[in-house]
Amino acid sequence: MRKPLLKLALNLIAALPLNVVQVIGACLGMLAYIGSQHYRSLFRPQYEAAVRSRNLPIKLWEAIRASGMLFSDSLWIWRNPKKALDLVEVQNWDLVETAIGEGHGLVMLTPHLGGFEIIPRVLAQHFPATILYRPSRQAWLNEVVEEGRAYPNMHFVPTNLHGVRQMTRALTRGEAIGILPDQVPSGGEGVWVPFFGRPAYTTPLPARLANRNKTPVVMFTAKRKGLGQGWLMQAKRLAPLSEDAVHGARELNMAIENAVLVAPEQFIWSYNRYKHPAGADLPPKI
Repeated sequence: MRKPLLKLALNLIAALPLNVVQVIGACLGMLAYIGSQHYRSLFRPQYEAAVRSRNLPIKLWEAIRASGMLFSDSLWIWRNPKKALDLVEVQNWDLVETAIGEGHGLVMLTPHLGGFEIIPRVLAQHFPATILYRPSRQAWLNEVVEEGRAYPNMHFVPTNLHGVRQMTRALTRGEAIGILPDQVPSGGEGVWVPFFGRPAYTTPLPARLANRNKTPVVMFTAKRKGLGQGWLMQAKRLAPLSEDAVHGARELNMAIENAVLVAPEQFIWSYNRYKHPAGADLPPKI
């Protein structure tokens, strides 16, 4: 009974104006931080270490509020795709058109920052996109996410061999594929490389897929503007990633760091980027 009620509540929230939904998200972010020691133990050290590594001012409570907006933005975008597209300002689109026009497909990377869920919808207005995703362990949440992400010209595939094969076929057809590069891969599927100065288990998949046929790689961000004002979507084409798994993953993490610094308070600091997945080797000392 709780699951249908929760889904109904999420739908009701998503029906509200964006500025109201973002205020609700900010409040939920603060409640999560205040109410959960585990949440705080992940959030604060990761956020503070990252901004200090670049000598940036610490805006902890701004980041805490933005963490709740990360979810509320996604919820609103899922339920209001047309309205959301009207609220996104896209920069450097010519770069994207040039990359896809080369005929080798496109590897699009979208870290969990701001309104990241709007990015594949923008691309889907122009060409098909096959997107890799990891199903949630909670069935009801996975159902909410899958329903919300369903959209024309967007095809989601799971993080397994079958999904990777579908992505390879999409690139062969000259289409785009999407990867969330800041997720920790399963044990045996990643390598340890620095992320803001600490060893982080990182996927070499983007480099491996891109190097099969010299496919361009573009990093996208969707920085949240003022309350209820939408998002600024920016694209940056990356230099070809190294074919060496470790070097390629290191270059990838450097690119993610630069993307995070577009709006460091809007990144998903509550996610344990430095966890040691089962089956992975011990991290090296850096």
